[in-house]
Amino acid sequence: MSDALPNIKPDWALFLDVDGTLLDIAARPDEARVPAGLREDLAALSQRLGGALALVSGRAIAAVDRLFKPLRLPVAGQHGAELRRAPSEPVRRLERAVDFERLRGPLERFVSSWPGILVEWKGLSVAVHCLAAPGSRGELGAVLADAVGKMDGIEMMDSRSGFDLKPRAVNKGSAVEWFLVEPPFRGRLPVFAGDDVTDEGGFAAALLHEGLAIRVGQAGQSLARLRVAYPAEFRAWLARSARALAAPVTGDAR
Repeated sequence: MSDALPNIKPDWALFLDVDGTLLDIAARPDEARVPAGLREDLAALSQRLGGALALVSGRAIAAVDRLFKPLRLPVAGQHGAELRRAPSEPVRRLERAVDFERLRGPLERFVSSWPGILVEWKGLSVAVHCLAAPGSRGELGAVLADAVGKMDGIEMMDSRSGFDLKPRAVNKGSAVEWFLVEPPFRGRLPVFAGDDVTDEGGFAAALLHEGLAIRVGQAGQSLARLRVAYPAEFRAWLARSARALAAPVTGDAR
C-alpha cells in the first residue's frame, strides 16, 4: 500500500519512470494517457523540491514532452542516451551513437508474420512492443538475441511490453548519476521509482547514494524494498505529498 511509503522530504531528489509508474501501461505507447491532476501534482512537487524532480524514461525526450505538455521537466530519455537537466536547457545526446540499422532487416521480416508487434525506432534506442501479440514473445526474443549477439555496443532488456534495445554505455542508473553531479539535484537524497526490469539500474544508483528505491507492482524480484501495487496508488501518494509539502508549518513559534 502507498500508505507505507515515507513522506516526501524537501531535501529529496525524485527520479520517476513514466510508463507503468506514473502512467498505466497501455498496449501501444501512443495510447498512454496522463490522468487528470498529475501534471499539476508534478509541477507542485518540482517547485517544492527546488526543481529536483526528473522523469527517467525509455521514451525519447521529445515524446515525454509531448505527453506531459505544457509541463516541461528535467528528463532522461531513451534509458539515459538523452539528457536534459533543466526545462530551458538543450538536450544532450550520447556522442557515440550505436547503429541499430542492422536490426531492421531481421525485425521487419519477423514482424511481417505478427501484425500485433509494434517497433519504435527512436534514433538512439529501439523498443519492440508485443503486448498485442503475446504468443510471439519467445520467438521474438530469440530473433532479437541472435541479431544483437552479432553487434557491438547494444544491450537487450526484457520489459513488461516486450524488449528494449539500447546502447550498452548508458542506463537509467547512469542518468541518475549524471543528474546528481549538478544543482538542483546535487547533495540531495535520491529517490527512484520504477516498475520494470529496465528500472533496476536507477534503483541501484539511488541505493548507492543511500537513497530510496520504490517499485510499482508487486510481482518480480527487485532491488527496491518499498513497493506499491499500482500506478494509481503511486499517483495518490504523489498527490498527498504535493499537498503536504505545500501546507504551512504550524506549531509553537516561541
